[in-house]
Amino acid sequence: MRAVSNTSPVSNLACIRQLELLKLQYQKLWIPASVAEELSLHPDESARAAIESAIREGWIEVASVPSSPLLKTLMLNLHRGEAEAIALATEMKAEIVLIDEQEGRQFATQAGLSVTGVLGVLLRAKKTGHIVALRPVIEALRANARFFIAPALEARVLSEAGE
Repeated sequence: MRAVSNTSPVSNLACIRQLELLKLQYQKLWIPASVAEELSLHPDESARAAIESAIREGWIEVASVPSSPLLKTLMLNLHRGEAEAIALATEMKAEIVLIDEQEGRQFATQAGLSVTGVLGVLLRAKKTGHIVALRPVIEALRANARFFIAPALEARVLSEAGE
């Protein structure tokens, strides 16, 4: 499955020492160069080392994003990493793009892409037995990655996870 990610899912999972969930679910993950740049400046040294290791191992691959009308339009409305992730996913005909920010998710959906985020990755990990419980992982996201999750969304995800 071809998957492309924006910064936040990789960053957030690395912060809570769950980056390997991406490898388990997608085998290979592409990120645009601008996302790689952002991740190389990650303030958490351990998270940054895990990301760098994944890139060296080749299961996270940095790809250049060709200029296109879509990219130019997206750059008017989104952060560079989100715009490039959506443009790269479209160019590659990726099956899924990983984006957490609501506005980026909306643009990705409008571009005809399937979208998930860190919560979708975690929910899938729970359903496949790669994590035992979702609630403590969400708490770790809040504590270690300063991840915001709306109460209604949290309740829905936990309900879907059977917690």
